[in-house]
Amino acid sequence: MTALLVVEDLPDIQHWLADTARAAFPGAEVVAVSRCSDGIEQVMARAFDVALIDLELPDGSGVQVIQALRNHHPTAVSVVVTIHDDDEHLFPALQAGAFGYLLKDEPRDVLVAQLRRIAQGEPPLSPAIARRILSYFSNGGPWGIDVTRFDPNEVALNARETEILQRVAKGYTLPEIAKQLGLSRHTVADYVKQIYRKLNVSSRAEAALEAARRGLVRP
Repeated sequence: MTALLVVEDLPDIQHWLADTARAAFPGAEVVAVSRCSDGIEQVMARAFDVALIDLELPDGSGVQVIQALRNHHPTAVSVVVTIHDDDEHLFPALQAGAFGYLLKDEPRDVLVAQLRRIAQGEPPLSPAIARRILSYFSNGGPWGIDVTRFDPNEVALNARETEILQRVAKGYTLPEIAKQLGLSRHTVADYVKQIYRKLNVSSRAEAALEAARRGLVRP
């Protein structure tokens, strides 16, 4: 592997993913960008061997970068790195051409080991994701996934997002929330990013007010 692309908009997580990529593929050049459009621009301009792609980006979905990579560099490997372990994010990404799907809450050494599997032609999959895929098809799920039923603009918060929002509204810091919930700081930061986008806010104060208005937390 000589050229890797990282598409992630949160700076600290972007640096963490870039360092993880370098650890998995020593000597490889790593290009990191923070927007969907920048990722697509890089894919159009040059070839990459592997791309680590977040799904929730400021100007679109990482699925668009996956599709661009599949169309312009069919031999390149796209790996989703995200907090989302649900069908609504997993199957559209796989259908778009993702070869792997990793959760950000995995320890760094586990992610490095998973990424190194690519050299043997094995897909890097977090255990929880592998179990979800097997369970889906063992329960009679269709091989063709209808992505039209997945709404990327869904406003409702899931249980974990609500749990984190409640703590944000109470003034807890990201490290404090991470310790309380047994998650990594990177994972909590990604959840907060997703919450802000869903609520269309940009600060803790706005998030707390919007959460109270929606009845998600007490004012």
